[in-house]
Amino acid sequence: MSQEPRRTHGRPARLPREERRAQLLTAAQEVFVANGYHGAAMDEIAETAKVSKPVLYQHFPSKRELYLALLDSHLAALTELMLGALNSTTDNKQRVHATMKAYFQFIAEDDQAYRLVFESDLTNDPEVSARLEAYNATYAEAIGKVIAEDTKLPPLEANLLGRALAGMAHVSARYWLETGGVLDIDVASELIYRLAWRGISRFPKES
Repeated sequence: MSQEPRRTHGRPARLPREERRAQLLTAAQEVFVANGYHGAAMDEIAETAKVSKPVLYQHFPSKRELYLALLDSHLAALTELMLGALNSTTDNKQRVHATMKAYFQFIAEDDQAYRLVFESDLTNDPEVSARLEAYNATYAEAIGKVIAEDTKLPPLEANLLGRALAGMAHVSARYWLETGGVLDIDVASELIYRLAWRGISRFPKES
Protein backbone atom coordinates (compact mmCIF):
# COMPACT_ATOMS: atom_id res chain seq x y z
CA MET A 1 0.00 0.00 0.00
CA SER A 2 1.45 3.37 -1.04
CA GLN A 3 2.26 5.90 1.64
CA GLU A 4 1.38 9.57 1.56
CA PRO A 5 4.38 11.91 1.31
CA ARG A 6 5.59 13.10 4.68
CA ARG A 7 4.53 16.61 5.61
CA THR A 8 6.94 19.40 6.32
CA HIS A 9 5.52 22.44 8.16
CA GLY A 10 2.01 21.43 7.21
CA ARG A 11 2.76 20.76 3.52
CA PRO A 12 3.40 17.42 1.82
CA ALA A 13 7.09 16.84 1.24
CA ARG A 14 8.13 16.87 -2.40
CA LEU A 15 8.49 13.50 -4.02
CA PRO A 16 11.62 12.74 -6.04
CA ARG A 17 11.04 13.62 -9.68
CA GLU A 18 10.80 10.02 -10.92
CA GLU A 19 8.39 9.05 -8.14
CA ARG A 20 6.19 12.05 -8.90
CA ARG A 21 6.28 11.24 -12.60
CA ALA A 22 5.23 7.64 -11.90
CA GLN A 23 2.40 8.88 -9.68
CA LEU A 24 1.13 11.20 -12.41
CA LEU A 25 1.32 8.49 -15.07
CA THR A 26 -0.67 6.10 -12.88
CA ALA A 27 -3.37 8.70 -12.33
CA ALA A 28 -3.44 9.61 -16.02
CA GLN A 29 -3.83 5.99 -17.05
CA GLU A 30 -6.83 5.60 -14.77
CA VAL A 31 -8.48 8.68 -16.27
CA PHE A 32 -7.61 7.85 -19.90
CA VAL A 33 -8.95 4.30 -19.60
CA ALA A 34 -12.14 5.47 -17.90
CA ASN A 35 -12.91 8.43 -20.18
CA GLY A 36 -10.86 7.96 -23.34
CA TYR A 37 -8.22 10.41 -24.49
CA HIS A 38 -10.67 13.01 -25.74
CA GLY A 39 -12.86 12.78 -22.67
CA ALA A 40 -9.98 13.05 -20.22
CA ALA A 41 -9.17 16.42 -18.65
CA MET A 42 -5.95 17.58 -17.06
CA ASP A 43 -8.02 18.88 -14.13
CA GLU A 44 -9.31 15.38 -13.43
CA ILE A 45 -5.84 13.84 -13.81
CA ALA A 46 -4.41 16.34 -11.31
CA GLU A 47 -7.28 15.65 -8.91
CA THR A 48 -6.83 11.88 -9.24
CA ALA A 49 -3.10 12.25 -8.57
CA LYS A 50 -3.86 14.61 -5.64
CA VAL A 51 -1.58 17.32 -6.99
CA SER A 52 -2.12 20.85 -8.22
CA LYS A 53 -2.39 21.59 -11.92
CA PRO A 54 0.91 23.53 -11.92
CA VAL A 55 2.68 20.43 -10.58
CA LEU A 56 1.11 18.30 -13.33
CA TYR A 57 2.06 20.80 -16.05
CA GLN A 58 5.57 21.06 -14.66
CA HIS A 59 6.11 17.38 -15.53
CA PHE A 60 3.84 17.14 -18.58
CA PRO A 61 3.16 20.38 -20.48
CA SER A 62 0.15 18.91 -22.30
CA LYS A 63 -2.34 16.05 -22.21
CA ARG A 64 -0.85 14.76 -25.45
CA GLU A 65 2.67 14.53 -23.98
CA LEU A 66 1.25 12.73 -20.97
CA TYR A 67 -0.53 10.19 -23.16
CA LEU A 68 2.50 9.60 -25.38
CA ALA A 69 4.70 9.08 -22.31
CA LEU A 70 2.29 6.41 -21.07
CA LEU A 71 2.13 4.78 -24.48
CA ASP A 72 5.92 4.69 -24.83
CA SER A 73 6.28 3.18 -21.37
CA HIS A 74 3.77 0.39 -21.99
CA LEU A 75 5.04 -0.43 -25.48
CA ALA A 76 8.60 -0.65 -24.18
CA ALA A 77 7.48 -3.02 -21.40
CA LEU A 78 5.44 -5.14 -23.81
CA THR A 79 8.29 -5.32 -26.32
CA GLU A 80 10.70 -6.41 -23.59
CA LEU A 81 8.23 -9.04 -22.37
CA MET A 82 7.58 -10.51 -25.82
CA LEU A 83 11.21 -10.54 -26.94
CA GLY A 84 12.17 -12.03 -23.59
CA ALA A 85 9.70 -14.87 -24.12
CA LEU A 86 10.88 -15.39 -27.68
CA ASN A 87 14.51 -15.54 -26.63
CA SER A 88 13.95 -17.61 -23.49
CA THR A 89 14.86 -20.85 -25.29
CA THR A 90 16.29 -22.10 -28.58
CA ASP A 91 13.54 -24.72 -28.89
CA ASN A 92 11.09 -23.21 -31.38
CA LYS A 93 8.12 -25.16 -30.07
CA GLN A 94 8.75 -23.77 -26.60
CA ARG A 95 9.34 -20.32 -28.06
CA VAL A 96 5.84 -20.27 -29.55
CA HIS A 97 4.40 -21.54 -26.27
CA ALA A 98 6.23 -18.94 -24.16
CA THR A 99 5.34 -16.08 -26.49
CA MET A 100 1.62 -16.83 -26.60
CA LYS A 101 1.47 -17.30 -22.84
CA ALA A 102 3.36 -14.05 -22.23
CA TYR A 103 0.86 -12.08 -24.32
CA PHE A 104 -2.09 -13.45 -22.37
CA GLN A 105 -0.31 -12.77 -19.08
CA PHE A 106 0.37 -9.16 -20.03
CA ILE A 107 -3.36 -8.60 -20.53
CA ALA A 108 -4.34 -10.52 -17.40
CA GLU A 109 -1.90 -8.65 -15.16
CA ASP A 110 -2.58 -5.14 -16.48
CA ASP A 111 -5.68 -4.87 -18.64
CA GLN A 112 -5.67 -1.08 -18.18
CA ALA A 113 -2.29 -0.87 -19.90
CA TYR A 114 -3.57 -3.08 -22.71
CA ARG A 115 -6.72 -1.00 -23.18
CA LEU A 116 -4.76 2.24 -23.19
CA VAL A 117 -2.35 0.95 -25.83
CA PHE A 118 -4.70 -0.90 -28.16
CA GLU A 119 -8.19 0.49 -27.54
CA SER A 120 -7.57 4.21 -27.23
CA ASP A 121 -9.64 6.71 -29.21
CA LEU A 122 -6.33 8.19 -30.36
CA THR A 123 -5.06 5.17 -32.31
CA ASN A 124 -5.61 6.95 -35.65
CA ASP A 125 -3.33 9.80 -34.63
CA PRO A 126 -0.15 9.67 -36.79
CA GLU A 127 2.25 9.74 -33.83
CA VAL A 128 0.31 7.07 -31.97
CA SER A 129 -0.15 4.81 -35.00
CA ALA A 130 3.56 5.14 -35.82
CA ARG A 131 4.48 3.95 -32.34
CA LEU A 132 2.06 1.02 -32.58
CA GLU A 133 3.42 0.06 -35.98
CA ALA A 134 7.00 0.20 -34.67
CA TYR A 135 6.02 -2.21 -31.88
CA ASN A 136 4.18 -4.53 -34.26
CA ALA A 137 7.10 -4.52 -36.69
CA THR A 138 9.66 -5.26 -33.99
CA TYR A 139 7.64 -8.13 -32.55
CA ALA A 140 6.65 -9.64 -35.91
CA GLU A 141 10.15 -9.33 -37.38
CA ALA A 142 11.65 -11.08 -34.35
CA ILE A 143 9.22 -13.97 -34.89
CA GLY A 144 9.92 -13.87 -38.63
CA LYS A 145 13.65 -14.16 -38.04
CA VAL A 146 13.15 -17.33 -36.03
CA ILE A 147 10.83 -18.72 -38.70
CA ALA A 148 13.34 -17.93 -41.46
CA GLU A 149 16.14 -19.68 -39.60
CA ASP A 150 14.03 -22.76 -38.94
CA THR A 151 12.25 -23.12 -42.28
CA LYS A 152 14.72 -21.41 -44.68
CA LEU A 153 11.83 -19.36 -46.07
CA PRO A 154 12.74 -16.02 -47.70
CA PRO A 155 12.68 -13.07 -45.25
CA LEU A 156 9.56 -11.49 -46.76
CA GLU A 157 7.58 -14.74 -46.44
CA ALA A 158 8.89 -15.35 -42.93
CA ASN A 159 7.97 -11.81 -41.86
CA LEU A 160 4.45 -12.31 -43.22
CA LEU A 161 4.11 -15.42 -41.07
CA GLY A 162 5.52 -13.45 -38.14
CA ARG A 163 2.82 -10.85 -38.60
CA ALA A 164 0.20 -13.59 -38.75
CA LEU A 165 1.36 -15.19 -35.50
CA ALA A 166 1.58 -11.81 -33.75
CA GLY A 167 -1.93 -11.00 -34.94
CA MET A 168 -3.19 -14.35 -33.70
CA ALA A 169 -1.84 -13.62 -30.23
CA HIS A 170 -3.34 -10.14 -30.20
CA VAL A 171 -6.82 -11.01 -31.50
CA SER A 172 -7.26 -14.15 -29.40
CA ALA A 173 -6.02 -12.51 -26.20
CA ARG A 174 -8.30 -9.53 -26.80
CA TYR A 175 -11.28 -11.86 -27.22
CA TRP A 176 -10.29 -13.66 -24.02
CA LEU A 177 -10.26 -10.32 -22.19
CA GLU A 178 -13.62 -9.23 -23.64
CA THR A 179 -15.24 -12.46 -22.44
CA GLY A 180 -14.14 -11.64 -18.92
CA GLY A 181 -11.38 -14.21 -18.69
CA VAL A 182 -13.95 -16.93 -17.94
CA LEU A 183 -11.78 -19.49 -19.69
CA ASP A 184 -8.70 -20.33 -17.61
CA ILE A 185 -5.73 -18.32 -18.92
CA ASP A 186 -3.48 -21.37 -19.17
CA VAL A 187 -6.13 -23.25 -21.16
CA ALA A 188 -6.68 -20.25 -23.45
CA SER A 189 -3.01 -19.61 -24.17
CA GLU A 190 -2.38 -23.34 -24.62
CA LEU A 191 -5.12 -23.56 -27.26
CA ILE A 192 -3.64 -20.69 -29.27
CA TYR A 193 -0.11 -22.04 -28.89
CA ARG A 194 -1.20 -25.47 -30.21
CA LEU A 195 -2.98 -23.89 -33.17
CA ALA A 196 0.04 -21.70 -34.00
CA TRP A 197 2.59 -24.49 -33.61
CA ARG A 198 0.64 -27.03 -35.64
CA GLY A 199 0.55 -24.51 -38.45
CA ILE A 200 4.12 -23.24 -38.39
CA SER A 201 5.76 -26.60 -37.70
CA ARG A 202 4.45 -27.96 -41.01
CA PHE A 203 6.68 -25.67 -43.04
CA PRO A 204 9.55 -27.86 -44.30
CA LYS A 205 13.17 -27.14 -43.59
CA GLU A 206 15.59 -26.96 -46.42
CA SER A 207 16.69 -30.48 -47.32
